[in-house]
Amino acid sequence: MSPKKELKVGITQGDINGIGYEIIIKSLADNKINEICTPIVYGSSKVAAFYRKNIELENFSFHQIRSVNEANTKRSNLINVLNDDVKVEPGKMTPGGGEAAFISLKKAVEDLKNKQIDVLVTAPINKNNIQSDNFRFPGHTEYLASMFEGENALMLMVSDIMKIGVVAGHVPLQKVAGLITTENVLKKIKIINKSLMVDFGIDKPRIAVLSLNPHAGDGGLLGKEEVEQIIPAIRKAREEKILAFGAYAADGFFGSGTFKKFDAVLAMYHDQGLVPFKALNFDQGVNYTAGLSVVRTSPAHGTAYELVGKNTASETSFRQAIYLACDIYRKREEYKELISNPLPKFLTNEEKDN
Repeated sequence: MSPKKELKVGITQGDINGIGYEIIIKSLADNKINEICTPIVYGSSKVAAFYRKNIELENFSFHQIRSVNEANTKRSNLINVLNDDVKVEPGKMTPGGGEAAFISLKKAVEDLKNKQIDVLVTAPINKNNIQSDNFRFPGHTEYLASMFEGENALMLMVSDIMKIGVVAGHVPLQKVAGLITTENVLKKIKIINKSLMVDFGIDKPRIAVLSLNPHAGDGGLLGKEEVEQIIPAIRKAREEKILAFGAYAADGFFGSGTFKKFDAVLAMYHDQGLVPFKALNFDQGVNYTAGLSVVRTSPAHGTAYELVGKNTASETSFRQAIYLACDIYRKREEYKELISNPLPKFLTNEEKDN
């Protein structure tokens, strides 16, 4: 096995009026982070100083750099991407907050494309105020998919006890049924299956697929999507040697603890998957963008304007996002090495005879 390299973790500042800087600083104040990676924040020294003072962490400071090449591997680094006239309005949704979030994201993505950083961890954005001529996407997942030609990008929520992806992500509920097609469901099953093997090192993963309608449609009485779209997708997946099972009615599936028997779950729409996930994993959960050529994670929560300035925001999810990004990068490297140097295949006597 090749020796481990020191990973450079690019971190975007997110909305400067949300809890982004609080959770970033609290996470990086833990010296254990520097033992596994070199953090590089794309942000503002002015904004960082404002929030550091607010959460009373006097013994923490960023190492100021102009480019990734200047990063100190023993410190948390910060590249200034904003002008000094940036205005901080804690707890408020402002156009400036959205603009600052995009500037940070754009610069970090450029460095990720150019392999200046190894992985990307994004602090929360507000999906409304970030909208502009340069950003017309429902969220990070869709933007990153466009930047890295990720037609197979999928939002995968990850914790120690479950992994949940969704067929229909950031779309209005009234449009969900139209997106539940055999093609779409099968595509998402394949993405999850590959991610579980490559990114998480799981051999022959078991994937549970949820239904769309109550009681899994009751044989067509409460909806035909299960019979006509979802179950055919599961059958096709099984034909391709993917261990997909279902369709399971969501309420009983989570209520009975059946989810514990599977490596991942594919829900049909956003809240069907994220409500149980966040109810069980809010502080520990991580949002991972599966299906991309690069590794990106984020905490499983939003800007939380209502918590800004109170020094009560938990950094646990953000810290877990950093750890997970590094873990997935290393799993991918292990997988590349494994398939480039496969163990020799030994034939049985029966195979030799044939």
